[in-house]
Amino acid sequence: MPTELESQFTELIGSRVTIRLHDPEGGFRDILGHLLTPYSLRNKRGEIIEFSHNEIFVWKQVIEKL
Repeated sequence: MPTELESQFTELIGSRVTIRLHDPEGGFRDILGHLLTPYSLRNKRGEIIEFSHNEIFVWKQVIEKL
């Protein structure tokens, strides 16, 4: 059974999001891009960034740039 976050991200595939992740070395790091799957996004450089839902501190959907 999918988690609530997985269900939300599945509905947002193709949308632009920003996600703040807990950095394993301490602190946080932000990723921004279009969701490809509930566990990956493509940033503006075309790189695919994978993440675990356990790493997420906070996230939000971002308005598309015009």
